Amino acid sequence: MNSATPDAKQARVTYADEGSDGWGTMAAPGETRPEANPVRNEFALERYRYILQQIHAVNENAHRFLALYQTLATALVSAALALFVGYRKWNVPPATARGGVIGLLALVTVVAAFTGTLIVVGALAWLDFRNEECDITDEMIGPGFRKRPRAGNFARWYETYVLLFILVSVITMWVLAAFFLLPAMR
Repeated sequence: MNSATPDAKQARVTYADEGSDGWGTMAAPGETRPEANPVRNEFALERYRYILQQIHAVNENAHRFLALYQTLATALVSAALALFVGYRKWNVPPATARGGVIGLLALVTVVAAFTGTLIVVGALAWLDFRNEECDITDEMIGPGFRKRPRAGNFARWYETYVLLFILVSVITMWVLAAFFLLPAMR
């Protein structure tokens, strides 16, 4: 091979301050310019900070969703109980009162379904952000720095127990209404 034309492995990249005409050449594929590493590292650090912020936000949102469910469920069930207690005094026909109780419990069920959906979506987003966090640490620090999350660990996630609480509370409300409230409204 001619010594004047180096092969691809021996190609040297020149920069603006190195060339005789004041202009450098572009980096060959697979090569990075020296100034690219600090920019890449800074970008990775900013992305890592953003991911950690999003993970924190997802964790906080689960608590907000539970508070939303508890507030709305308490208000709607209180309204159903108030209807049960006062329908005679208010001269509301029993069939209408039963329909009102069923309607309020249906609203509680819709709120529970909405809250459950938000919690599940939040858990999936958390998994995605944690995997991206692991990708960044694997590349910037080294493979295995952070263990990847496993969906099999769901028994240790508090979202699992929030969902179970919501499910059990909705089932309990419907069972109590079906066996005690609705039959008493004749």
